[in-house]
Amino acid sequence: MKKAMIIANPSSGKEQAEEYIDQIKEQLEKTGYTAEVRLTAGEGDAARFAKEACDLRLDAVVAMGGDGTMNETVNGLAGQEHRPVMGVIPLGTVNDFARALHIPLEPEKAIAVLGGKTRPADIGKVNNRYFLNILAIGGIAEAAGEVTSSQKTMLGALAYLVEGLKTLKEKTPFPLTVESDQHTYQEETLIFLAALTNSVGGFEKLAPDAKVADGQFHCFIVKNVALPKLLRIGTNLLKGDFQEDPDVVYFRSKKLKVHSHSSMQLNANVDGDMGDAVPLELKVLQGHVSIFVPE
Repeated sequence: MKKAMIIANPSSGKEQAEEYIDQIKEQLEKTGYTAEVRLTAGEGDAARFAKEACDLRLDAVVAMGGDGTMNETVNGLAGQEHRPVMGVIPLGTVNDFARALHIPLEPEKAIAVLGGKTRPADIGKVNNRYFLNILAIGGIAEAAGEVTSSQKTMLGALAYLVEGLKTLKEKTPFPLTVESDQHTYQEETLIFLAALTNSVGGFEKLAPDAKVADGQFHCFIVKNVALPKLLRIGTNLLKGDFQEDPDVVYFRSKKLKVHSHSSMQLNANVDGDMGDAVPLELKVLQGHVSIFVPE
């Protein structure tokens, strides 16, 4: 029998995580695994449990929770000599990583995927931290990082949009320099995005060309523009034409250096949580993790 670890965030999905543990165990047993369970109680637990699974050379790790739990789990797996296959049971507000991999958002259907087909997925590294979906810099990104759990419970993915829109009336541009594989970009910027997948904040049209293992960051610099143009950019985002907008600089790169001479402290929002301030160095680790996905 192969061995698996179930890492569950009991506060995710309106505290439904523990209801699904028996179903996960049953599915894993059907596909030849025995499973042990770890419940997270605080920040860093999922990463610590995932690293333990690597050290024990387990065959699979099943993460159950939101994008924060997925991010922590990958931070425990990344860079390890032995990396178990990862199962994703989405119970969060947005579940961008699951959306990008076409994993069902209904937990019961996602559980049915476990133990079957696998595919590689890219992850990003920023300084000494890893991420799955998105790194963002700017006022809207900072506002999204401050969304509370209660807001997410009440409004779902709209909570990020509501908080982001509040910043528009007091939008603060900043000078940004981004060095890519091919070019250096210098712009007065409202927001910078480096996406690994096509789904960001629940919007699945941000980077329609992004694939989960293409080895590229899909990068967007939104220039400092007046509010009417910013509203047009938002409309183009919803239509899937974001990267074609004349006030959006779009490019791809395997590595990035991001810095600024602004007097403001520019912190990055990494997979929905606030991270390091610039300067930042980013690189894609292509196909670094293996994920259970639908047939």
